[in-house]
Amino acid sequence: MQRELLWFKEVEKIIQPLLKEMKDSEGRTPQMLFTEEHKGLAKEGEKWLKNTASSCMLVSTLITTVMFAAIFTVPGGNKNNGYPIFMHTTSFKVFAVSDAIGLFSSVVSILMFLSILTSRYAQEDFLVSLPKRLSVGIATLFFSIITMLIAFGATFFIVLGHQLAWIFIPITLVACIPAILFAFLQFPLLVDTISCTYGVGVFSR
Repeated sequence: MQRELLWFKEVEKIIQPLLKEMKDSEGRTPQMLFTEEHKGLAKEGEKWLKNTASSCMLVSTLITTVMFAAIFTVPGGNKNNGYPIFMHTTSFKVFAVSDAIGLFSSVVSILMFLSILTSRYAQEDFLVSLPKRLSVGIATLFFSIITMLIAFGATFFIVLGHQLAWIFIPITLVACIPAILFAFLQFPLLVDTISCTYGVGVFSR
């Protein structure tokens, strides 16, 4: 739908302004005819966006829940005065920063996907508004997954790094698999959406 709109806007730029309001034998302007001919495509796009946004929002919500709970159950426990035992270590600082960034990015992702679900799905929304929200939602979701895995690695090192230092690197490498898999599956969609939204992918030639 976005590509069709891009082509329509591109043709609209090169024709005479008078032709934009010219009507056919049934009294339809080019805009009216385009809207009528693309009703089915708009419905399919709306259905696909809602399904994608619902699935991704579920993942973002799970990440938000995990990251929010993790900050209150700090690795290593707390001292009698309430401060974390490993507060001054580098690994704990990595955990705290990555957990906070992951929490905020997952919340942003939820808001983006929620805005897609509550959109009015007007024809013009498919041109920039909806693709931009989808791009931001997927990007922040991917970023929250990465920061979640970083927090996991930091926590693993704090708890077991000294006793099981030999297994830290293999576990960290295995933890990277979900992020790589997500990137492999969603990166083409993200690149295509961004290139089309900013008019590079369709008219670069």
